[in-house]
Amino acid sequence: MKNTPFTHKHIALGAKMAAFAGYNMPISYTGINDEHLAVRNNAGVFDVSHMGEFILKGENALDLIQRVTSNDASKLTAGKAQYSCLPNEKGGIVDDLLVYCIEENKTYMLVVNASNIEKDWNWISQHNTRGAEMHNISEKTCLLAIQGPNASGMLQPLTDIELVNLKYYTFAKGVFAGVPNVLISATGYTGAGGIEIYFEDKDGAADKIWDAIFETGGPKGLKPIGLGARDTLRLEMGFCLYGNDIDDTTSPLEAGLGWITKFTKDFTSRSIFEAQKAAGLQNKLVGFEMIDKGIPRHDYEIKDAEGQVIGRVTSGTQSPSLQKAIGLGYVKTAFAAQDSEIFIAVRDKLLKAKVVKVPFLS
Repeated sequence: MKNTPFTHKHIALGAKMAAFAGYNMPISYTGINDEHLAVRNNAGVFDVSHMGEFILKGENALDLIQRVTSNDASKLTAGKAQYSCLPNEKGGIVDDLLVYCIEENKTYMLVVNASNIEKDWNWISQHNTRGAEMHNISEKTCLLAIQGPNASGMLQPLTDIELVNLKYYTFAKGVFAGVPNVLISATGYTGAGGIEIYFEDKDGAADKIWDAIFETGGPKGLKPIGLGARDTLRLEMGFCLYGNDIDDTTSPLEAGLGWITKFTKDFTSRSIFEAQKAAGLQNKLVGFEMIDKGIPRHDYEIKDAEGQVIGRVTSGTQSPSLQKAIGLGYVKTAFAAQDSEIFIAVRDKLLKAKVVKVPFLS
């Protein structure tokens, strides 16, 4: 099991640790509900250094990205990022990712899911038929997500970059906590606002940045947050989790990711998605909230009033913010309309639920 440069910090803070994507990661410190609400109402720090980062460079870098991703990376200018996915050749999803434009038409950074680093690298390499320069910098890159409505203001004393004025899905490079060449990005997967910072752990940079963040933010209530709360936070926003809500068998159109599937360019499985769109989708990923008491879990069957299977749950939890059970799941399109009545099969019972608009938090 691998460690991140912050593993010793998590253990010293008494985090509950567990294996995740081959890394020894903190699941929670003071409890998922407590940590979740800390991020929604104030600010929290996630160690997400297990994520993967690839640099693509050269005159054919953009061409490669355009061919393997669904979104249109040609729209990116330096300092901007976009959410995208890597479609496979059968209309499924290899992974979802972020694409950062470091230098227009020349240098890009792709940020991929921890469990898919090798798979994604091999997939992109296989399509690199025109000699784009590729570097896997995952092992040497640290990534901290400082999320919450007060996160940017709290950390402003640590950098000259104007954090509060960083627009969503833009980034800047500069000095942070005395460490040079830190990429600060107004992104994150919580829907609570904040930033993510990428840097190399050279000359003790990881300890220096972690300590500075907590010396500055600690007195203002900044807390370390585990992966458990990261999951409940993203679910309240209706954000997809790879391996749960999207995978090699799911279409981005069925997953509600039509907005990152651009038919203005050629890319893997484009013809499959165009045919799906023309024919009409068979299934859709929907949000639902429980009416009967019970918590939906991954892979529970979704049924209609007659007990016929119409889909399956992909994610579910008791929402700490809403104090109600919520979930995501694929259902037949006829049951995808808002307020549709559906039933979740929990053991030998059918528990009533209704389809609701996502994000669950308005």
